[in-house]
Amino acid sequence: MSKKIALITGGSRGLGQNAALHLADKGVDIVLTYRNAKDAADATVAEIEARGGKAVALQLDTTDTSAFSRFASTLASVLDDTWGRSDIDFLVNNAGSGILKPFPDTTEGDLDRMYSEHVKGPYLLTQRLLPMIADGGRILNVSSGLARFAYAGYSAYGGMKGAIEVITRYMAAELAPRGIAVNVIAPGAIETDFGGGVVRDIPDINKAVASSIAMGRAGLPDDIGEAVAGILTGMSQWMTAQRIEVSGGQNL
Repeated sequence: MSKKIALITGGSRGLGQNAALHLADKGVDIVLTYRNAKDAADATVAEIEARGGKAVALQLDTTDTSAFSRFASTLASVLDDTWGRSDIDFLVNNAGSGILKPFPDTTEGDLDRMYSEHVKGPYLLTQRLLPMIADGGRILNVSSGLARFAYAGYSAYGGMKGAIEVITRYMAAELAPRGIAVNVIAPGAIETDFGGGVVRDIPDINKAVASSIAMGRAGLPDDIGEAVAGILTGMSQWMTAQRIEVSGGQNL
């Protein structure tokens, strides 16, 4: 039986990279995308290959919707050349960045960027790749705990993540006839470079975050990578349209 293949957008760094490595450890081969960080993407591919898997890195700016058809053609060629397949099993819509800016200061440009990264891009990319997602496959969108609880300065980012959670339910309803499960994962505060690395690098912020979490600490990238791998490879295929928060019980 052929190995499963996952496409992870923004898989060259941060949580996307961690998810790619955890999936590889479960025997899933990886196609990851990167916007600019080719060296980091190549290093991630090398790490996956060192663990015995196959991986390919492709350049993609998920805010450039005009490039999606070209990307799909490139992906089709890579799948055929590398795996002798024409489809993927898993799609993880992970790419995106954050913004920390008070509500009164958030500009139209800020909103447009957040919308392009977290709503429009995932929506239209998934739409374009649907013919290449195997029946019975799985789609996992990435949200944030900030769609449930509010921290000052994250209105634009949290608002867009709320939108992708609603879109996930619609995807799940409409793709169910093909047996495709669609869910959304919502990480809590994680020690990464997100937001300039504030949770990871500033002890007072890390301590404040930990005090709001039932499990008593900020999250680690492995907490999310393990969850992504579990959702895609281990949980019931009958589970769809669900929001799965992985936050250690933040702001309960």
